[in-house]
Amino acid sequence: MQLESLKYTKGARGHKRKTYGRGFGSGIGKTSGKGTKGQKQRKSGKVRLGFEGGQTPIYRKVGKMGFNNFNFRTNYNILTIKQLGQIKLNQIDYESLTKSHIIPDNHLPIKIIGNDKLTKALVLHVHKITLQAKKVIEDAKGTVTIIK
Repeated sequence: MQLESLKYTKGARGHKRKTYGRGFGSGIGKTSGKGTKGQKQRKSGKVRLGFEGGQTPIYRKVGKMGFNNFNFRTNYNILTIKQLGQIKLNQIDYESLTKSHIIPDNHLPIKIIGNDKLTKALVLHVHKITLQAKKVIEDAKGTVTIIK
């Protein structure tokens, strides 16, 4: 038997992981490598990812970010059938409404909504109208022209 031919027996060296909680002989010490006191030192002391000990976590303090449709929506000047009945105009279009200061001069398209009763016949030139409003105007012998 020669010194260079000596080999360790299988499993005699190179523990892949430390053995905790086996007394002072394990070389770790009395706290088994977990520090002293506190939640993470306990047997079931695991905390979930992002847990900050009960204080409000950073992901709740920081505001929401991302896509929303606010910048891409279509805004309208909205008029109701009730408002149209109170106007002293028979032909309603963008120019007549801005001259009479019913809508502001902001170049937004006009939309008609509502299903109130209408007594006078109106000629409308608008960008959008609901089905109920169109039916009310046509029942009062009025006409609706949709502008593109």
